Amino acid sequence: MTSITTSAIDTPLRRSVERTCDDLAMLVLAAVAVIAGLTFRDYGLGWDDYTHAEYADLLLRMFGSGFKDTAALSFANLYMYGGGFDMVAALLHKVIPLELFETRRLVGAIVGVIGLAVTWRLGRRIGGPLAGLAALLLLALCPIFYGHMFMNPKDAPFAVAMIILMLGLVRLAEEYPQPSPRTILIVGLGAGLSIGCRILGGLALVYALIGFIPLFLEELRTEGVREAARRFAHVVYLLLPGLVFGYLVMGLIWPWSIMEPGNPFEALTYFSHFFEKPWKEMFDGAIVSVPDMPWSYLPTLFALQLPEVMLVLMTGAVVSTFALLPRGEVPARRKTILLMLTLAATLPLAIAMVKRPALYNGIRHFVFVIPPMAVLGGVAFAWTMERLRANHRTWQPVVLATFCFGLALPLAEMIRLHPYQYTHFNHIAGTVRAADDRFMLDYWGLALKQASDELREQLVERQEVPPRNRKWKVAVCGPQRPAQVALGPDFTIGWDSNAADFAMTLGEFYCKGLTAPVMVEIKRDDVVFARVYDIRGSSISSLLSIPAP
Repeated sequence: MTSITTSAIDTPLRRSVERTCDDLAMLVLAAVAVIAGLTFRDYGLGWDDYTHAEYADLLLRMFGSGFKDTAALSFANLYMYGGGFDMVAALLHKVIPLELFETRRLVGAIVGVIGLAVTWRLGRRIGGPLAGLAALLLLALCPIFYGHMFMNPKDAPFAVAMIILMLGLVRLAEEYPQPSPRTILIVGLGAGLSIGCRILGGLALVYALIGFIPLFLEELRTEGVREAARRFAHVVYLLLPGLVFGYLVMGLIWPWSIMEPGNPFEALTYFSHFFEKPWKEMFDGAIVSVPDMPWSYLPTLFALQLPEVMLVLMTGAVVSTFALLPRGEVPARRKTILLMLTLAATLPLAIAMVKRPALYNGIRHFVFVIPPMAVLGGVAFAWTMERLRANHRTWQPVVLATFCFGLALPLAEMIRLHPYQYTHFNHIAGTVRAADDRFMLDYWGLALKQASDELREQLVERQEVPPRNRKWKVAVCGPQRPAQVALGPDFTIGWDSNAADFAMTLGEFYCKGLTAPVMVEIKRDDVVFARVYDIRGSSISSLLSIPAP
């Protein structure tokens, strides 16, 4: 990976290819934006949506009262997270004619498209237009990222913030020791947004410290200790305004973090230990308590849920990065950039495998490593095509066709799974059809929205009305608040199945399969995501197949 496509040929043909790549990238971004704009209403609520909406109201009330109303600073444990996404959605809801949770889906789509655009620019900056286009396609056609960007109020915005920060760090390495004002601004903005979303954003400091080692060693060799130290101090001095700006951004979206100087460290300590009552989830066919998940949890799920083409290209890029570090002919800046990117894609996973924290909800907490993985994959693809152009031109169409086929596989699954792309399992796992008995799929309960919509439609078609002087009663095995929002005011929900008219259950291991008439069945690829049963006149003691935690 020592030569990059932008260094290839300055001919009209080459410029035409580069312009074509940029035009295609803009077309991809526009297509994703249009599709997202047409489909964002399809995505249901997750477990956290309602609580996050309440958090946003409390934050806006605090700002509106001049910090007199400080209920937001002790709300659940959300005060230890930033609320930037939630506040933007709440404010936008006041000015556009959409329901609150539709607005949240729309804002998620916008943030996701921003993340795609930044990933494209980062890939292009490192590896040229072809690398940028390939990185964009890899991320846009990664079902895990695409699905989460609509409905994950914590992890998807954090992933976008982290790739913005990575763009700033890459620019800093390129311009060292004289970073431009724009680079300083991007570093500050990325740092403020990242740490303001989750304290885990501080990991970027580790990426930078380790990643800049090749550049620092080169500085020491060529400039001497005194001059290298002076240049480093100069860069730190220039970065100070950006870091102050980042601190203000962090305080704006995470007010609790600046109330006391030690609050961010308190949050770090809090999240370093499991802070909830343990429950069990299914992993590799076994029901496991979340604090006891094996070290293989993350590598297994990443291997089975990411598209195959991204896995192959990213793995090749990581191996190549470590292989070029000892090579003296490779520029130190190139080593620093690729090392930082590799650390961003792999270090959080390695730390989790060693530390073994409580792990649950699939890989959603680690969505932030997927954009740098896409960039690595894009750079690796562009480098491969350039090497083939120089040495084995006849193989270029074969590799390009293979790459396109690799992209077509997740695209077909995304269409088939819509709007549950986040449940994707690749063909190595046998898709969701084979993974259903071994892993959790719709752990966030998005299918309850479609189940609720179809239940209402069925009752209207049958011209059924609730019993006199009360509403329809629905027992729900899954997230209660999202079901209530999806069903609307004509229904009451709860866990009690004895007094209920209908039972709505997710197709997960903890929900029973009932012997009652099925009114609604939500399926994708022959896998049941949710069912609604008519349990009027039945005697069902519980919807749970295992005891509640």
